[in-house]
Amino acid sequence: MNDLSGAISYADVALAVALVVVAVAISRVRGLGLEGDMAVALGRSFAQLLAVGYVLAFVFDGHGGLSAVVLAAMVATASFTAGRRARQVPGASVVAAVSLGAATLGTLGVLAGLGIVPVEARAVVPLGSMVLSNAMISASLVMTTLRHDLAAGRREVEARLSLGQTAHHASLPWQRRALRSGMLPIVDSTKVVGLVALPGAMTGMILAGAEPLDAIRLQMVVMYMLLGGNAFAAVVAGELTVRRLFTADHQLVRGLRRTAP
Repeated sequence: MNDLSGAISYADVALAVALVVVAVAISRVRGLGLEGDMAVALGRSFAQLLAVGYVLAFVFDGHGGLSAVVLAAMVATASFTAGRRARQVPGASVVAAVSLGAATLGTLGVLAGLGIVPVEARAVVPLGSMVLSNAMISASLVMTTLRHDLAAGRREVEARLSLGQTAHHASLPWQRRALRSGMLPIVDSTKVVGLVALPGAMTGMILAGAEPLDAIRLQMVVMYMLLGGNAFAAVVAGELTVRRLFTADHQLVRGLRRTAP
């Protein structure tokens, strides 16, 4: 069985840029105006992946203790990105950081505690990055949806509060809707895994020469890990967003107005 893990050279990468050139040409011919964005995306992706490759090579080569530093940097970057998307939520970056930290520690802690994955850099870092990339989307969706829906339903929320409900209970219908919005993408993706697409972990193992059934078992663990991680992130993001949008006296914060989600 051919192993492609070491068969791709930088010359091959350069040749693959031809596909980006095609995309740029289509954008120009069709007047999409994406040529500049594509060029930036190409340059950034090359630089970022190359830098990460050297960092991971250093960490994996006897410096596993730096895994926590790498994961912390990933959490910080993901938190900033999610917080910027949900910037209308007060302290959105902090909410995202706590949510993503809980998702990462929760899922990796369970997998390591059960002995499913080894506690070593080569396993913890890539699995943690998978959790973060998916949980980041879930957390930002929950924050933006919850903020928008509470603003849109402000009168109903205030009516619930006037009847003596706490902020938590008054916002429950909107929390459920936001959590559903945040978790649906990964749920739908899990439903069709293997039928619509072969996910990254499985594809990587197969390209590296692993047996398909070995790759499938790993992918099962990864998908269930992502489901759990998104659930952690969504619940924590929902709870913390409610605390940010209500005062200590169980009143909606001032200035909460309906905006585009």
